[in-house]
Amino acid sequence: MSGGVGAAGRGGVMRDADRADVVVVGAGVVGLGAALAAVDRGLRVIVVERGSEASGASIRNFGHLCVTPQAGVALEYGRAAREIWRRLAREAGVWLCESGTFVAARADDELAVLAEFAAAHAPAAGAADAGAAGGGAAADGAAVELLGAAEFEARVPVAAGSVVGGALLPADLQANPRQALGAVTAYLAGRGVDFRFRTAVGRIEPGLVSTSRGDLVAGHVVVAVNHDVDLLFPDVAEREGIVRCGLDMLRVAADLRMPLAAPLLTGWSLLRYGAFAGLASTAALRDRLHGERPDLAAIDLNQMYTQLPDGTLIVGDTHYRGRTVAPFQSEAAADALLEEARRLFGTTSLRVLERWQGVYASGPDDYLDLEVRPDVHLAAATTGIGMTTGFGLAEAVVARFAGPRADLTSSSIQEGSTR
Repeated sequence: MSGGVGAAGRGGVMRDADRADVVVVGAGVVGLGAALAAVDRGLRVIVVERGSEASGASIRNFGHLCVTPQAGVALEYGRAAREIWRRLAREAGVWLCESGTFVAARADDELAVLAEFAAAHAPAAGAADAGAAGGGAAADGAAVELLGAAEFEARVPVAAGSVVGGALLPADLQANPRQALGAVTAYLAGRGVDFRFRTAVGRIEPGLVSTSRGDLVAGHVVVAVNHDVDLLFPDVAEREGIVRCGLDMLRVAADLRMPLAAPLLTGWSLLRYGAFAGLASTAALRDRLHGERPDLAAIDLNQMYTQLPDGTLIVGDTHYRGRTVAPFQSEAAADALLEEARRLFGTTSLRVLERWQGVYASGPDDYLDLEVRPDVHLAAATTGIGMTTGFGLAEAVVARFAGPRADLTSSSIQEGSTR
């Protein structure tokens, strides 16, 4: 293990058990990804988590691993994360469905965005071999399959006559966030990662993590606490423009005419993801949706759905931002989510089983990814794509100080975009 400052626990003696090559703060997706990347390299790892288990953004989500619509470094991280999820399904028993993603087009301008996206992502001649070698979407064929209205309605339980077409993004995946983190945590513990639950972190310095149970000596520290970065490094959060984003979500029992076999996006989703948002045709779509439904624009809607293994449906979601997110959820927002779901699926049979508020870090860039002090690394997804790309981000962060893994060859994943 690399060096570190001298430190002692409450008894005044530093135990060997309190020394690690890597101390990870936070046991969400990014923190677990960092622990996995480090233990894969033969390093001793301690993970510190203030709760008895992870209960934040990493479980309060759709479980949608939405790789295809990402852009730039987020796409690279997403592709890397996709393979890590696949591996964890095999090795850790994570429930994973290689479902793809359906996108419903209910108007011609939504279909135009999908057509432009499909044209931009059509595999070039000879690209399949390169895609397979690099883990890109071409490894699975076309990145986008455009569907006519009849075919879409035959595969997705939307109301009859409600769509003009749609698309399938076959490279995307679905996990169950309520099962995944526990499975990965147990897997890492079995590989020797030392988890310190119900342990708060108060101070982080190069080589030292001070906790409510004593000090830890670390060669490197990866801080993966999502929006709570402002509690540990408030000056960094203020400088980087990191605030909290709250969102409203529901789990409902729904009488659909067939199972929802894959996560389902809508026209509102096309305004959010990087690869869609940058298209020329998206501006007209945004103008129409915001003009026709300013009420939904005001709650910053991403109308999307996933079906859990038990058959219940996750419905979402709204977005609102601030340094503090009030815990009081608007019933009007929930009513809007339910009304839009009824309209899309053509059913009045939606029974709310659970409601919750998610909170994640929000910033001007996709990631907070920097070495804030020597050997102290901050890592967070800051646009709500942590489930999709967090494992890729974590792999890149650890690779910078511990070297590449032999089975990862993409230089963009190893280098990332640290500052």
